[in-house]
Amino acid sequence: MTTLLYGRPPAVFDPPDDALQTSPLIPGSTALESVPEGSADAAMIYAPPGVLERRYTLALALKALKPGGRLDVMAPKDKGGSRLKKELQAFGLEIGESAKAHHRRCVVIRPDAVDGLDEAIAAGAPRLVPGLDAWSQPGVFAWDRVDAGTLLLAQSLPPLKGAGADLGCGYGALATVVLRSPAVTSLRLIDLDRRAVEAARRNVDDPRANFDWADARTVEAAADLDFVVMNPPFHDGGAEDRRLGQAFIRQAAALLKKGGVLWLVANRHLPYEADITAAFKRSQPVADKGGYKVIEAVK
Repeated sequence: MTTLLYGRPPAVFDPPDDALQTSPLIPGSTALESVPEGSADAAMIYAPPGVLERRYTLALALKALKPGGRLDVMAPKDKGGSRLKKELQAFGLEIGESAKAHHRRCVVIRPDAVDGLDEAIAAGAPRLVPGLDAWSQPGVFAWDRVDAGTLLLAQSLPPLKGAGADLGCGYGALATVVLRSPAVTSLRLIDLDRRAVEAARRNVDDPRANFDWADARTVEAAADLDFVVMNPPFHDGGAEDRRLGQAFIRQAAALLKKGGVLWLVANRHLPYEADITAAFKRSQPVADKGGYKVIEAVK
């Protein structure tokens, strides 16, 4: 029996231990897009919050299921759960719905025919975004725009040199700016999101770039880099979690050689200065605009 799992549902929903993980946010997982059509007996989906991303994921799961296969979907009520039943009904499905642990849960037995799968998959698929001139995909951070913080950091950067890393690279917007400097010898682009890494591969066509689908907080650190650039995340599952940015700062320090430089952008209200002082020899504010701050720190 083949069971698919997407994401990490709360334990109260009894996610199967032996299921094939398909979330793009869990490095090493199988791409749901690659699962053969009609090959799975069951799927449990912890639905993502974005509408296009969620309908894309549901459509892929339904396509992967055999007729008669069981689709079990849940989401927090305030992050798409209240819409699940209606979105599944739009595929022409009969839904069993329940509420538990501040979540909505929908169970579907896949019929022989399902409406609108190809349209939902096309709407959530990777694409060259008009006006952005870059490949991206719904679900990637700031997928259809240049994030204001990233833009401020890009505008603040001097020409960098040597070997560096872009932690949480997204679709590669910042990396393209870094690589304009001919003195940069290599740039490692790291992101937790497989979709972001795949988009960055298409957007950053430079032999000095290499790409890692990995958690930037736990990659091997050899203290051998000349610079690190980053716009670290500070939300986990929609809730603010400053520990994410703090972990990125510690990791940047571990990656850098003595004298190496960190360039960081963050929302102005985030109190990262104490963490930077603890991990770096010296630091200074470089820019403060539009609710964002840019800090340069030297190890």
